[in-house]
Amino acid sequence: MTELPEASPAATDIDALLVALRPKLHRYCARMVGSVIDGEDVLQDALIKAVEALSAPRAFSSGNPEGWLFRHAHNTALDFLRRRKRQEALFSGEEAEMMADQLDAVTSRQIANASLRTFMRLNVTQRSSVILMDVLGYSLAEICAVMDVSLAAAKAALVRGRAQLRKYADEPDDAPQPKLSDADRKRLGAYVAHFNARDFDAIRAMIADDVRLDLVNKARMTGKAEVSRYFGNYSKVSDWHLVPGLVEGQPAVLVFDPNEPNSKLKYFMLLNWSADKVATIRDFRHAPYVIDGAEYQV
Repeated sequence: MTELPEASPAATDIDALLVALRPKLHRYCARMVGSVIDGEDVLQDALIKAVEALSAPRAFSSGNPEGWLFRHAHNTALDFLRRRKRQEALFSGEEAEMMADQLDAVTSRQIANASLRTFMRLNVTQRSSVILMDVLGYSLAEICAVMDVSLAAAKAALVRGRAQLRKYADEPDDAPQPKLSDADRKRLGAYVAHFNARDFDAIRAMIADDVRLDLVNKARMTGKAEVSRYFGNYSKVSDWHLVPGLVEGQPAVLVFDPNEPNSKLKYFMLLNWSADKVATIRDFRHAPYVIDGAEYQV
């Protein structure tokens, strides 16, 4: 996790706030960019920018550090969308006087549970306003502060976004289901089989000498000798059982808790390969919030 300067009282306060808000910030970022994986990248970039901004004069001139952090997350998400060349046209000023009424319980649940792909069908301003109010529970005033828009503009975006989501909810989801290739099934199957058998010597033989590990929200390691200690930590606990699968269409290792009957997905790992050796490992064990909204298949 990003470390903050210890000398500043403000930094200490923000450090504690980051720990408390990280799942909520990720939920926002993931829905803004349409991916729980990319959402974590955006979140990490936003936190780095926030840490760097701590040294600026009057970093919290608004007196609202939570809103300040969401503003960083919002702007970083927009930068990400621009880089992907997927930013959509902003809304016009029409409907600026429309009221953003409270939703009934059914519609509220429907919006909160919309898939990430569905949120991506909204333009960026509608998407942001709906996520902030209907998923995260922020007020119109807080939305205006995060997005730097007028109250009338926030209301218009919210009304339009809600209307679009209601429309999309009635449409059938006919997206084709992705499948593992034969090569990925074979490689993931071998990795998972050795891991579940606790044959970590066999796992170490599968990783490249310059393998890189990102234990998200915890630590980063490089090289076979250093990463080997990571497998040793897994040998000491029994709250995991691995299954090959996909997350957002990407080959992934899905992790369930064998001690919990009918357990839901606990977290996942992403592996990249080079010349049939594991080149990178991205393990979300210490970032379980990332599975909120993730589309996965066993």
